[in-house]
Amino acid sequence: MTQFQELSPALVAAREADARVIGCLDKKRNFLLEAGAGAGKTYSLIETLRHLIAAEGHRLRRNNQRLACITYTNAATAVINSRIDGNPLVFTDTIHAFCWSLIKGFQPMLRRGVAEIEAWQERLAVVDGVGDRRIDYDLGHRRITDELISIHHDDVLALMVTLLPMEKFQAILSAKYPFILIDEYQDTDLSVMTAIKEHLFGRRDGPRIGLFGDHWQRIYENTCGRVTHETLEEVGKGANFRSATSIVKVLNAMRPALPQAVKDEAFVGSAIAYHTNGWVGARRTGAGGGHWKGDLPAEIAHQHLKALIAKLKAEGWDFSPGKTKILMLTHNVLAMEQGYTNLRGVFSYTDDYIKKQDDYVAFFTDKLEPACEAYQHSRYGEMFSLLGDSAPKLSSHAEKVAWAAAMNKLIGLRETGTVGAVIDHICGVKHPVLPDAILRRERDAKTWTGLEGEAPPDDVRRVRQLRNVAYREVIALDRFVDGHTPFATKHSVKGDEFENVLVVLGRGWNLYNFNQYLEWTVAPDGLGVDDRKAYERNRNLFYVSCSRSTTRLVLLFTQILSGGALATLKNWFGDDFVVGFAP
Repeated sequence: MTQFQELSPALVAAREADARVIGCLDKKRNFLLEAGAGAGKTYSLIETLRHLIAAEGHRLRRNNQRLACITYTNAATAVINSRIDGNPLVFTDTIHAFCWSLIKGFQPMLRRGVAEIEAWQERLAVVDGVGDRRIDYDLGHRRITDELISIHHDDVLALMVTLLPMEKFQAILSAKYPFILIDEYQDTDLSVMTAIKEHLFGRRDGPRIGLFGDHWQRIYENTCGRVTHETLEEVGKGANFRSATSIVKVLNAMRPALPQAVKDEAFVGSAIAYHTNGWVGARRTGAGGGHWKGDLPAEIAHQHLKALIAKLKAEGWDFSPGKTKILMLTHNVLAMEQGYTNLRGVFSYTDDYIKKQDDYVAFFTDKLEPACEAYQHSRYGEMFSLLGDSAPKLSSHAEKVAWAAAMNKLIGLRETGTVGAVIDHICGVKHPVLPDAILRRERDAKTWTGLEGEAPPDDVRRVRQLRNVAYREVIALDRFVDGHTPFATKHSVKGDEFENVLVVLGRGWNLYNFNQYLEWTVAPDGLGVDDRKAYERNRNLFYVSCSRSTTRLVLLFTQILSGGALATLKNWFGDDFVVGFAP
């Protein structure tokens, strides 16, 4: 390690935080490491595991115990396992796998618990209840056979919550895992964290619990966010190993309660906020949904983005996907840029297609598109796993040939046909099986006639309009949501970093209004309950987006900004770096 690295302000701050974590372990205290963006949270988690292996390894082996490290993605599990060389003393897996490993032996209680889950009521009514079927968890798809009930990922968490109040269960958990570390704690299901706080944090016989994460990076619904408890010692990690000093200054101004020290004070970079207040013309009024109010018209917003990209390219930005990410916190220009304008026009609310709340979009993007990709790459096991309950049971060579022919035709229709053509083909060959919700909506759309001059119901109109959209727009949407382009929504890049980040902020989200958020930052503690929730939702999204860049950060606001909002930006970025922009 060089002398420069030894004197790095970020390194000094990080070592102080890691030492405090070790102190908590030595004092047998629960702790929470609050590590802002770029602070090296995963490094601290790995160092904590290594310390526990060294300090507690002999006792753990003697007592046939292990350390538990809970993650939220398989990718995170793989990273942690690789950095501790797959040490068998550590159980590292997703929260669903961890919970299932603990609850699967409590079959009588699981049967009672499944019978009380609302999502199971209709299925269980058909088969006269749970009976003595074995409760199983494999691929996360709900299904019932004569012998077993296979539960969903959400069911695993719900059942864990029902078992945590039991003293016997707590004792078994603590005896098996005396230390539990939770990565990205803020993303823990709210009901699960509530149960952990109530039944484990204050328990005299443990387990000892360590939380690693950042509540300012909570951007998923129904998760716990900030965690406080009288037995929990909070440790702030005031370091930033990711971003240039200009960007860290913005983050520190935005979040003075957790100031970060930079890795290299000579690495300046840049951070600039552009606004479009100078544009003269009629902005959107909110017709069709008040969440559009104050934004530029779609074509004008597109022109501004196109002109800004040209300007940044001239200044040396490399817009290849590996170098630059364009984060769209607006849907005004996004569909136009990505090639799904007609698909967007079907829906009144962006959440229907971006968050896959519509049945058709969810089926296409979560099942059909991944399954088609797996088929094209001859990954047949993955394909059938993705299709789950809708996968066919192929018992003869002729059935396999028919399946392949149908899939080949489907692959072609995806590129040349409409959504309706794809749906009709699937209905004709009867595989993969369409979800019941889509079959019902298809039936309603085809059979509704109405009185002369009567407009069809909204859902019938949507289905009929959707069927006429070219299916390649679904492919474009899927590519965007999965992050295969330079563009991205904020949710798809949490944890990532890029040399350059361009954030486009505007209206179009019913849950986000960044002008209002910037106004609220003056006195957030005085907000009411609902406004406080909205403030934190906007704050976290804004913070995550602004903290992805290593070198250059640019914001482009397509919505009009008030004087108060501009004042906030100038306080964070500096007067000279909040600039009006016009093509």
